[in-house]
Order: sequence, then structure tokens, then C-alpha cells
Amino acid sequence: QVQLVESGGGLVQAGGSLRLSCAASGRFFSNNAMGWFRQAPGKEREFVAAISASGYSRHYADSVKGRFTISRDNAKNTVYLQMNSLKLDDTAIYLCATRGYPSIGMRVNEYATWGQGTQVTVSS
Repeated sequence: QVQLVESGGGLVQAGGSLRLSCAASGRFFSNNAMGWFRQAPGKEREFVAAISASGYSRHYADSVKGRFTISRDNAKNTVYLQMNSLKLDDTAIYLCATRGYPSIGMRVNEYATWGQGTQVTVSS
């Protein structure tokens, strides 16, 4: 059973940066694509970024393209989300998820296991 634990969230001013981490326990991390999603109060969970099992394929939501970078370290069973030029609209709980397949998915229902999330708050 895979467990995911996010960290790195916090309060940051607009224009600032944060780096989120998601540590996975269990076996076969390197066989699975990973994704980051976010959910703001009163809104549906939305896709942010995803990375394939190998790390060669990455995909981003249009709203974060050019500002966020997803990466992974399979030796450490960890996936990262570097967030730069943060905006007020980026405020949300950020969750990582594992898909159970090596290829990227962008829909919530394509991901089998979720972490608890980490809060990111961007202030003006």
C-alpha cells in the first residue's frame, strides 16, 4: 500500500517561490506516474502538473505553465513541485497522487492514491 506525504507548503507573498515535496512509501514508486493537484475553498480539485514514471514526460496546466516545474527523484521516492512567481490565485491545498501506471494522466479519477495535502497561501 503506497502512502504519500506532502510538505513544503506555507505562506508566501505574491511573486515569491515555494518548493513542495511528496514522499512516497511502499514499493514500485519508480513504476508510477505522479501528479500534483490543488483545491481551493469552494472549488473542485484541479490538475496542476504530472510526470511520467521515467521523468521524461511532463505536463502542466495552462495556468501554471512557465511558472511551476515538476520533477522526481526515484532514488528518494520523492516528487517535487517548484513554484515560482506565485499569484493570489495559486492559493489552495496542494495534493500529490500516484496513478498506478507509468504514463501521465490529467484527470482526478485517473489517480488511485492521494496524500493529505499541504496548504499554500499567497498573500498580496
